[in-house]
Amino acid sequence: MNIGDRVRLLHGKEEGIITRLSSGGQVEIEIEDGFRIPALKSEVVVIDAAEKEYFDRQEGEKDGFIQPIPKTDPSARAAGIFLAYVPYNDQVHDLVLINHTKKSYLFSVDELSGNQTKNLDAGVIQAQSFRKFAERMMRDFEQWPGMKIMLVPLNKKFEVQEQATERKIKFKATNFFKHKGKAPVIDKEAFLFKLNDQEKVLDVKKLNEELNPEEKVSYPNLKIKRPPAAVDLHIEKLTREHDLMSNSEMLQLQLGVFQKNLDDAMATGMDEITFIHGIGNGVLRKEIHRFLSQLKGIKYFRDSQKTNFGYGATTVKIHE
Repeated sequence: MNIGDRVRLLHGKEEGIITRLSSGGQVEIEIEDGFRIPALKSEVVVIDAAEKEYFDRQEGEKDGFIQPIPKTDPSARAAGIFLAYVPYNDQVHDLVLINHTKKSYLFSVDELSGNQTKNLDAGVIQAQSFRKFAERMMRDFEQWPGMKIMLVPLNKKFEVQEQATERKIKFKATNFFKHKGKAPVIDKEAFLFKLNDQEKVLDVKKLNEELNPEEKVSYPNLKIKRPPAAVDLHIEKLTREHDLMSNSEMLQLQLGVFQKNLDDAMATGMDEITFIHGIGNGVLRKEIHRFLSQLKGIKYFRDSQKTNFGYGATTVKIHE
């Protein structure tokens, strides 16, 4: 039984990832929504891959919701810049930056501690190459610091400049251990995360604004789209890159979507709108309620009925 193993409680329905082992015979398990629970080793069992295949059950299945987890990360076959945690042995993992593109990149990797940073490595990583910049002990997973990685593509000829990429990374066990696959270039098994998006479409409007900063573009008769009656704020519904986001970044994205949909609901004359925020640790619900309590232009807000959303949603009644 090791950190990163998916386990199930013998006398309960909970499943999760082991995040800590103690000498006293206890383990700490991170279940869905980031909750962590203690348990005795004798009370948990490792979920074997053969068991999953026999029962035709995928990781992430819970209460009828299935989040498919491929055995090999399909992003490994696509071009891009990757962060790979490559096992050196059972405990030590090498942190490797992989450039699986046809272009060289300037890069900088910083370790984060609150508002302070410490540079781990910087330089140029050539096309189809890799660079090790640190090591991590798996037993210290809970103490791994966050990181900020910046990537700037280098053009060897005249061509449209791709946008620089910045990623702030702080992993949760429930996300980290799902990303095991074959890393490109080095051709080794690793925990693999794509850092940039090679399929971005050129934003012509933004480019024109940058080339003509004095020109004001107006859009008369712009219509505001009426939002749905219930807006789901679960992070996996808002972005595919939530695995690489810190808790504060995810919260800011969720609050931004909440405020935009509330503004649109009020502008389009909706009578009420419901925001599904889940139960979790209650931070998102608290921030939504704090914002609504200071807002003029609404009649009231309340937790939605249990039969509809479980206590994981807030309904806002808007002034007519």
